[in-house]
Amino acid sequence: MSSATTDTPAPGGEPTTDAPAPTPPTDSTSTALSARRIWTRVRGAALVVAVVLIGGLVLATVRSTNAHGALDPRSTDPHGSRAVAELLKERGVTLTLATTLDEATAATTPGTTLLVTAPDLLTDAQLSTLRTAAQTSAGRTVLLGAGSPSLDVLAPGITSARDTAVTNLSPACTLPAATRAGSVDLGGERYEVAPGTTADSCYPSDGLPTLVRLPGTGTGTADTVLLGSPDILHNTRLDQQGNASLALQLLGSRSHLVWYLPSLYDASADAPEDDTTGNFLALIPSGWLWGTLQLALAALLAAVWRGRRLGPLVTERLPVALRASEATEGRARLYRKANARDRAASVLRTATRTRLAPLLGVPSRDAHSPDLLLPALSARLPGTTADPRDLLFGPTPADDSALVRLADQLDALEREVRTS
Repeated sequence: MSSATTDTPAPGGEPTTDAPAPTPPTDSTSTALSARRIWTRVRGAALVVAVVLIGGLVLATVRSTNAHGALDPRSTDPHGSRAVAELLKERGVTLTLATTLDEATAATTPGTTLLVTAPDLLTDAQLSTLRTAAQTSAGRTVLLGAGSPSLDVLAPGITSARDTAVTNLSPACTLPAATRAGSVDLGGERYEVAPGTTADSCYPSDGLPTLVRLPGTGTGTADTVLLGSPDILHNTRLDQQGNASLALQLLGSRSHLVWYLPSLYDASADAPEDDTTGNFLALIPSGWLWGTLQLALAALLAAVWRGRRLGPLVTERLPVALRASEATEGRARLYRKANARDRAASVLRTATRTRLAPLLGVPSRDAHSPDLLLPALSARLPGTTADPRDLLFGPTPADDSALVRLADQLDALEREVRTS
């Protein structure tokens, strides 16, 4: 079998001398080195993740007994509402806390005040159910920070305008509760009352009210009150301005108060069982859709950012210069170890055909076509005793001896073409 003997030149121009090849590491050593490198790279991130998890568990354990969300009547946090809840209880108002729509509608009886802290979290089906329950009870419904998603159902004739900061505002209306309370801390959502709609508009900010009272459409004292922001119910603001007075008058006008805290995890008011339209998007609150869009945009920007770091490949000098003959011998040993006579024979024949084609005047692209290469070879060597087709395009040798003979015959054929 022929092999190349050209040495790879060193940077100074002189051929490199033969040097013993480094001893390859054993499998166990390679595995240990790989595991050590991986641990070195990820241990910083693993430490950060562990610290965050442990801190979260400790914080959750410490605060799990007394922590509640914003506007929760049990919470003593700055944004909780336990202070106003206690004041209402001292005045004889019975308070029922509801965290699901089923609990809120079941507790809403005639003569009840229903407080909805986040109406925009409710789906269309939940809003319809809530409006039906409020109309049936003929009581008062107080909506905090209601926006466009909930106004069309719960407060027809009212639309949401651009929100504003919470500041000290004067009543500027004749609503008794507002005139008695005086100036309060309001803002947030601002509302526009459609022409022809009967409503009390109070605490205007830049000409638009932040408190609107809609009287009921039927008989009785039912009404709907829209508060642009919930700040007057926070523990930290209750003792400022007339916040406590306005809150107690709006929430304490009936003897029973249902305090409803909607959430995205409330599955008690899904679509009716006979609804087979399959409109999946209608069941998802609008906040989740916007959140998914933002996450997709962030992922796209991150991909672009990381992609810009990829540049062209950089050539790297090998730590050891190997002789071409050593590389050839190493590949031959791999073929022999794998008993890959077919692959070895194919490599030998392909290399021979590639070298013969220019000598025979055959284009390099046609070097592996027997219909073009063999006629040119027969014309060059008309008296050869060997079968060129069997040598150049024949079957796989049956054993190692046949493979060695094939290599010798290919060498002899190439010498004969070169010397002819």
